[in-house]
Amino acid sequence: MTRFAQFAAIALSLAAPALAACDYGTHLNPRSESVPISTFGYTGLTGPLNWFGLNTTANKMCATGKFQSPVNLDSSISTVHGSSVTFKVDSYPFGSEFENLGTTVEVPVNGSLVSDGKTYKLAQFHFHTPSEHHKSTAVVAFLIDLGLISDPLLTAVFASVGMIAEPGSTTTTGPLVFGPLENHLHSNTIFRYSGSLTTPPCSEGVSWHISTKPLQIDEITYQRVRNVVKFNSRYTQNSLGEVNLLQNAANEL
Repeated sequence: MTRFAQFAAIALSLAAPALAACDYGTHLNPRSESVPISTFGYTGLTGPLNWFGLNTTANKMCATGKFQSPVNLDSSISTVHGSSVTFKVDSYPFGSEFENLGTTVEVPVNGSLVSDGKTYKLAQFHFHTPSEHHKSTAVVAFLIDLGLISDPLLTAVFASVGMIAEPGSTTTTGPLVFGPLENHLHSNTIFRYSGSLTTPPCSEGVSWHISTKPLQIDEITYQRVRNVVKFNSRYTQNSLGEVNLLQNAANEL
């Protein structure tokens, strides 16, 4: 994986009109009244090597799909300028719900993305550490690097991260203003490709839009986040269109 961000990535999941999963809050996995705790994980028997084994019907694509994410962000991945998409997120002056799903921390928000003539409705955003990039669904992703000063949005989101250390817990973020994040995407080149969800059921046909310029997070804030989120990254997949790594391993037995 090309590590534009060595530590964390924010992924905003969107669904075509009508994160602990990249599909949670979309039509693939609707939000419930209580905070759901994921039944999959990132290590051991619940980790990516056995996602297919957890549900051989629902998670089939995890082991057979040929357009799985995350992938190496290199010259093989096409780029466009961020100004070619329309990306808007509602602001939350009094904060928004902040949830611990067991596999990630997540914030439900409203917004939209217009790309290639399709309009997607924003469902939520969540975080992966380390970064994973080494009807239809879209993901807008911002990689995050260590810096001296945190991006104001990240500061507001993580101000209360210590209050949701336990899976299933919830609290409220600080005030969320997304104008600078929108400008960040619109002002820089973005990687764009068709891949998959990076969590079960690993559904394909997901339109990824990844800013080539990372956001910044200070080390103290990052350590607070890491203590709660821990490791929640799927390993880098094969190049797009090539045989699935798990399927290839099974063929070698």
